[in-house]
Amino acid sequence: MPGGSADVKDTVEHQVYVSSEALQAWKEEGRAKDLQKLQQAVELTRGIIMTYQGRPITASFFSSSGGYTENSEDYWSEPVPYLRSVSSPWELRLNPQNQVTVEQDVDEVFAKLGQRAPSISALGSSGSKKGISNLFKVLSVTAGGRVKKIQIGDKTYSGREVREKLELRSSQFSMELDGSEVKITTYGSGHGVGMSQWGANGMAKQGYTTTQILKHYYTGISFNQVSDVLGS
Repeated sequence: MPGGSADVKDTVEHQVYVSSEALQAWKEEGRAKDLQKLQQAVELTRGIIMTYQGRPITASFFSSSGGYTENSEDYWSEPVPYLRSVSSPWELRLNPQNQVTVEQDVDEVFAKLGQRAPSISALGSSGSKKGISNLFKVLSVTAGGRVKKIQIGDKTYSGREVREKLELRSSQFSMELDGSEVKITTYGSGHGVGMSQWGANGMAKQGYTTTQILKHYYTGISFNQVSDVLGS
């Protein structure tokens, strides 16, 4: 934005959705049933919001998990009572990209982390396998199984820091050195807090209702008419 007043805009540049015109074209494209399904979902949920102790919730969501969602304080800073770590095994069977391995040059990895890369030959000769294995050492994990603290080289980072600095799909990852490359395997995609979209899809395919799915991912919530909440 001009003057750096915002990081995102309320325009199509930073939103992803299908326009009304494109939706209407579905009828000619043989997707009338899909359109009807969307319209029915909108009508059945019109005016309904999720609340916790009578107040609207922040319904955070993400793409997929590595088997569990995350407690809010393990990725952000504040504990939120309805954003608790819960099991989410459905995406493991559905999402073809739930486990992804990428390679980054070791010098590039350390530069992004604000360090100078160690000599790989020195690691191999002094302490051999032990020196290399200690290059990336997970110190602790969160309730959702993501990296909480990891030692890389001479410094310690949070899993979120590494994810953001290395532009990884999630903070649930493993790292190993392969020659001059670092192999990084990530599990799931996104911050992991709230509802997993792939997980919700899997639950729906198994016959869970909308209410059951939302109550699974958002602990202790209720459903209310927005008019009742605004009027109270």
